[in-house]
Amino acid sequence: MAKKIRLAYTAAALIPLSVLAAACGSSSPSPSSSGSSTPAAAAMVGAALPTSPSKTPETVTETGSTLLYPLMGTWTEAYQKQFATSAGAPYVTIETGGTGSGTGISDAAAGTVDIGASDAYLSSSDLSTYPDLMNIALAISAQQFNYNLPTVKKPLKLDGTVVAEMYTGKITKWNDPAIAALNPGVSLPDIPVVPLHRADGSGDTFLFTSYLNAQDPSAWSSSNVGTTISWPSVSGALAEEGNGGMVTGCAATKGCIAYIGISYESKTEAAGLGQALLKNGAGQFEAPTSATISAEAAALTGKTPASETLSMIDANVSGGYPIINYEYAIVNKKQTNGTVAEDMRAFLYWAVHTGQSATNYLDAVNFQPLPPAVVTLTDNQVAKIGS
Repeated sequence: MAKKIRLAYTAAALIPLSVLAAACGSSSPSPSSSGSSTPAAAAMVGAALPTSPSKTPETVTETGSTLLYPLMGTWTEAYQKQFATSAGAPYVTIETGGTGSGTGISDAAAGTVDIGASDAYLSSSDLSTYPDLMNIALAISAQQFNYNLPTVKKPLKLDGTVVAEMYTGKITKWNDPAIAALNPGVSLPDIPVVPLHRADGSGDTFLFTSYLNAQDPSAWSSSNVGTTISWPSVSGALAEEGNGGMVTGCAATKGCIAYIGISYESKTEAAGLGQALLKNGAGQFEAPTSATISAEAAALTGKTPASETLSMIDANVSGGYPIINYEYAIVNKKQTNGTVAEDMRAFLYWAVHTGQSATNYLDAVNFQPLPPAVVTLTDNQVAKIGS
């Protein structure tokens, strides 16, 4: 009987893992794909990094972060095609799903799944509680800020203070003087602001609240930064599940504001949502483009420690977009099964080498590749996974 490796991908960090279990959503498995090539015996990079999986059939279940979900689906389809028997049966069958964050990260900590993932790093307290867990960077992502204002054609400029006041209820109308001051000459509608936030524990919430606090700590306290927070009570505010829920919820609500992962940019465009120019740490207003995300990353990735735990929010970078992040695999380096550990190393190695192709994988979800120095840090961490 084939062994089963379960990979759970989640967007969770900075709150105790025991709390996160209540924040999960439901999975949506996608069908597997297979190819026809037969790999040779697993080649090795050094002594610890296999470049292909074992030939023992395995099933990998993946669930969690909706920001990672589109990229993970593309990666797993390609991986299954590349590593398959001559009859077309993949050596590793990967079943993917987009869910809330709690189940994946708590199961990774408990050892009931092999790999979790997050678009926020684990907190120091979580790493203290679970010292064998590692944050392993997989790619560079970003977060957009959207709104539903059909009469406004020009992208609006917004900063952390104004956005925080929209989420705390201090700004209740779109024609508020504070918004108008950032957007001279723009005709703003006299309609209510409707803030949307994630109902599930979410790395997107961590990234968003980190930005608000970094821009204006007096408007948004550091005590209200995390993957699951106590949202201010605002009339009309809506809670949505996952990035997909944020897109559909905002599309259905005139006057909405919503923070949405960059991998859903094509969906926000199709829904007719506007995308804000956010103020960065250098005082400029930027959209999340390949150039602005790369500019922010270029100034920060060199500061990445061996643990790969790094905040990439609101740096003082000219031309940089202020909400970017590493997408992480969360892995316990002490595995109980040596074959499983080898297959985990093989998949993660593939993801940060072959899987970094912009044309084949990253461009479709607007992610950026890891720079070579960070790939080396990831390889060093992956090599620690063992039994």
